Amino acid sequence: MSTPTLILHHYPNSPFSEKVRLMLGAKQLAWQSVLVPAIMPKPDVQALTGGYRKTPSLQVGADIYCDTALIADVLEHVQPEPALYPPHLKGVSRVFAQWADSTLFWAAMGYNLSPRGAAEMFAGAPPEAARAFAEDRKAMSAGMARLRPGDAASAYRSYLRRIAHMVEEHEFLFGAEPCIADFATYHPLWFTRTRVPGMAPILDATPAVLEWMDRLARGGHGRPEKLSGTDAVAVACAADPLPAGANLLLDSAFQDDHGIPLGSRVTVAAESFGPEATEGELIAATRTHYTLRRTDPRAGTVHVHFPRIGYILKKAETP
Repeated sequence: MSTPTLILHHYPNSPFSEKVRLMLGAKQLAWQSVLVPAIMPKPDVQALTGGYRKTPSLQVGADIYCDTALIADVLEHVQPEPALYPPHLKGVSRVFAQWADSTLFWAAMGYNLSPRGAAEMFAGAPPEAARAFAEDRKAMSAGMARLRPGDAASAYRSYLRRIAHMVEEHEFLFGAEPCIADFATYHPLWFTRTRVPGMAPILDATPAVLEWMDRLARGGHGRPEKLSGTDAVAVACAADPLPAGANLLLDSAFQDDHGIPLGSRVTVAAESFGPEATEGELIAATRTHYTLRRTDPRAGTVHVHFPRIGYILKKAETP
């Protein structure tokens, strides 16, 4: 199978984007880099996704893959080696990665973006930039329970000690080679270390974690080439999406847990952070993912893919 052209929509300071950039590096993949705004509006992104606005997303022609958990599955299919999910670690690595992408991430970011961290992040920027970012993230986290900075710091310190115990025993979290658990654990710590370095002394108490981070970072980011958002939308418009049973995800059997048949008009939205919904025709609902077909005036017909875990499927409201 020839390697498809991978287009990553991301921005430099995005922790979850760093997770994907490192996975691309570990697999030494070529990819096209589309820099997107950190806050709304995101016209090129939403032309492709129809509502989903979290970063990053991965585009392959007219197929758009949302959420880094699903993007990791695509990269594993495109380039199986080195494996993100080694056979003897398939279950534990996924479970650990889900913990890292949620519990660890929110503790780390509650610490990173405490008033002192936020002031460092926006040092030198006009006051309206910090206000706009805060309002944007407030809208994305409406209804979420968030840790206060002191509680986040306490949890983060404990989690760092637990991670240290693991990497004191191995080069990486579960052995001699990195897996999905390493990439999911790394990115919120990377934000602490590189994006708010005034907050980074919290890492000094766990030197084994810093050494593990250095080992993981040596894999680099693969081979990126710049692409504009306008050109990425044009790529989608010029392509046909892959058939629902032949996309870059490994399962295709229909799994009906909602009583919603294929062909229905539906919405898919994240359970918590970034609740903006994407509406379209449900053309796949498998064990691992949903796929919606939608049409946009600029992007044409696209298929937008979401993982099942962490996302809510509903019938679209009748106009």
